[in-house]
Amino acid sequence: MNKRLIVISLLLILISISCEKDIPLKNGSTFTDEDGPTPYYLEIPDGFTEHRIPESNLLSKEGIALGKMLFYEPLLSRNQNISCGSCHIQENAFTNPKRLSVGTNGEESSMHSMALFNLAWQPYYFWNGREKTLENQALKPVVNPLEMDMTWPEVESRLNNHTEYPKLFLDAFGTEVIDSILVTRAIAQFEYTLVSADSKWDSYLRNEVDLSPLEEKGRLLFVGLQKGTGDCTHCHSEINPNIGDFVMRNNGLDSDVALKSGYSEVTGLSRDVGKFKTPSLRNLAFSAPYMHDGRFESLRDVLDFYSEGVHFNLTVDPLMEFATDGGVDLSEESKDALIAFLLTMSDSNFLTNPEFADPNK
Repeated sequence: MNKRLIVISLLLILISISCEKDIPLKNGSTFTDEDGPTPYYLEIPDGFTEHRIPESNLLSKEGIALGKMLFYEPLLSRNQNISCGSCHIQENAFTNPKRLSVGTNGEESSMHSMALFNLAWQPYYFWNGREKTLENQALKPVVNPLEMDMTWPEVESRLNNHTEYPKLFLDAFGTEVIDSILVTRAIAQFEYTLVSADSKWDSYLRNEVDLSPLEEKGRLLFVGLQKGTGDCTHCHSEINPNIGDFVMRNNGLDSDVALKSGYSEVTGLSRDVGKFKTPSLRNLAFSAPYMHDGRFESLRDVLDFYSEGVHFNLTVDPLMEFATDGGVDLSEESKDALIAFLLTMSDSNFLTNPEFADPNK
């Protein structure tokens, strides 16, 4: 064999080997080039950092579609009457207009349903931050007696005996044997795609629109650091695309005797009593009521609290310097301006995106 043929043969071998290797994705992860799920790359909006999607649960079109079905699947509840989507409603930015959600047995939950969006950029989940991955978070509502009140073996049995789900799991994960790990991976894949980044505020940051005079006044109050202003940016920085740092904080909602355990349930430390996850301020126009227990029905109620209703207590966050004075003492005109500014962060397109909608409707 001459040298030219040898070189060609070696090139063909190298090409063959490279075709069998994994295909790199934009996020640095890989998918194997075999018959299987179709890789899906989650687009990162302008201004956002790299997402936190784990390499153990790479997104695929089949996995996302399956997760969407499971998100709206009542088979996951004891009485087959509620789903994840029952408490996290798209038109309410995937939260619930009720103060406390109602579970499969008609009992109320202990916390207000958190709004679901931009989950791929959050460091932990639940109001008390007890789970660090979205996949682990999805395990808990199924077994909570106040929510779905099921066991995972029962859920697995229902899905394995279903006429459609085994084939869908085969397409998404390469196996027809359904277990809790694959169920929660699929649900998490769908939830990772719930991206909200198309508000007036986003357009303003891209220099596409101007704020109205009232909205601009509200923005200046929002970033203000003196008495009579919002002083909001310590926890809700305007340069953070999620307008919330997700840190566990006690924001002075209650006196010492009324404090709930909060983050201390995770750490076991008394210094963490009353601390809850600082949420994003996106989509406030659609996600009332507010706070971890849904105690405030309107944004006016929230600003009334920060203006004159803050409690100084043993674990109140050091950034809440105004707690000793009961609040920041906002005028009614300032409250109007702040509300106008906060509403610019609402993304109405997110509420009507058909990719997120219940496939059964």
